[in-house]
Amino acid sequence: MQGSRFAFGPFVLDPGVGTLVRNDEPVAIGHRGLRLLAALVGRPGEILGKAELMDAAWPGMAVEEGNLTVQIAQLRKLLGRAVDGSEWISTVPRVGYRFTRASERLKGTKKKPLPPPDKPSIAVLPFVNVGNDPDQEAFADGLTEDLITDLSRISGLFVIARNSAFAYKGKAMDVRAIAEDLGVRYLLEGSARRAAGRVRINAQLVDAESGDHLWAERFDRGLDDIFAVQDEVTARIVEALLGRIRALPPRNRPKNLEAHDLCMRARRLMDDSPQMAQEAHLMLTRAVSLDPDYADACRWLAMNHWMGWVHSGGPTDESRNTALELAQRAVSLDPDDAGCRWVLAYLLAYDRRFAAADAEFARAIELDPNEADAFAALSDIAVLAGRIEEGLEHIRKAFRLNPFPASWYFLVLGQAQYAAGAYEAAVETLRRDETYRTSSRRFLAASLARMGRLDEARAEAELFLVGNPDFSIRHWAETEPVRDAATLAHFVDGFRKAGLPA
Repeated sequence: MQGSRFAFGPFVLDPGVGTLVRNDEPVAIGHRGLRLLAALVGRPGEILGKAELMDAAWPGMAVEEGNLTVQIAQLRKLLGRAVDGSEWISTVPRVGYRFTRASERLKGTKKKPLPPPDKPSIAVLPFVNVGNDPDQEAFADGLTEDLITDLSRISGLFVIARNSAFAYKGKAMDVRAIAEDLGVRYLLEGSARRAAGRVRINAQLVDAESGDHLWAERFDRGLDDIFAVQDEVTARIVEALLGRIRALPPRNRPKNLEAHDLCMRARRLMDDSPQMAQEAHLMLTRAVSLDPDYADACRWLAMNHWMGWVHSGGPTDESRNTALELAQRAVSLDPDDAGCRWVLAYLLAYDRRFAAADAEFARAIELDPNEADAFAALSDIAVLAGRIEEGLEHIRKAFRLNPFPASWYFLVLGQAQYAAGAYEAAVETLRRDETYRTSSRRFLAASLARMGRLDEARAEAELFLVGNPDFSIRHWAETEPVRDAATLAHFVDGFRKAGLPA
């Protein structure tokens, strides 16, 4: 189905580009809804089982059947009725769903590739867990993340961020297609196995443009040598891409591998529901207790505490202070880690220590110009400081480094678009499946209200309050790091128009 477009009724669906248009007007559709629609439209008249559809929308993930039901309901609402009044998608009880109308396969369009950067560019694909032991999955993922971090810190390289690299986990795709999706020339791929106190790693560096293997090596070492192996892999890649060995910046490494695994598992849960955040909190607290000098665990626990504070309807001074103390500790443990620096910068901004926050952001980007999260976080702070164009530029950089990011990037982008008065663009961004149903809904409600679509705005505000019952405009204004009076008034007015509580 890759490269194909489908026409049905007034709609044209392009799964490759990720668009749905009705009478040449774009329709806001989430990526999971788009995957489901592509599966159904591509086989009109056929009954597709629930398991097959769930695999199409959530590949490699275990999700409840209710998620499929919700997505199908949203698709039906989005498509409306056909000309004869019938539904496009019918339910086959206890079996699955069927696309009821004919569709026409159109000549495919190729997705516009991202422009290549003017420096050697690379993505580290998720290392395969050879043993297929679920307990070792975090180890393979952690190895991948560490290599991404190590390479990101090398000046002269352009490195794709973690979220976008992991978008290809478990997928069999041509390296050229992946490189084109991400706008890079080189890919690092490999496998890992940990057993009986030893680790076996295979790694290879591929030039996606020519298909040539620039470097490949196999490592069989004791588990205690795992970080030395990572340093060796990084050095060999840098030599292959930049033509010379460089001294690698020192890193704070965990002394306890269980703490490392717990940190990797917790990171997967950071952007999910409050319940998932609580689970992440337990994992990170355990990681810090096992290895108090592990900077990464401290910084993610700091973010976990901060998220609980900001979204709780508090503020809870104890959580805020704990978050800031943990972030400061992380920086003291690893002062050359950009991740620790931007987290501290973000929390300092929320503590209204703006000069210190600006300095930490600048240092983070100096240490690692590939740290996409730093640019996204800085966009949030810049917009609320009234530097809206600067904020838009920062979030654009973040998306280039991380084309398939975590949900909060879309919140930051939508907030920046709202601040710039681009309400239609904000609505399109904030209705994406990646961020819809999160706290970004407050900005969606404000954008709709500014466009005069008050019924929709109030409906979104009500839905937002279901998950955020303690929200008030006053609390938001008091706790957000807003430095510009006009920007504050703009947001407050939008919230009020949408019917959010004062």
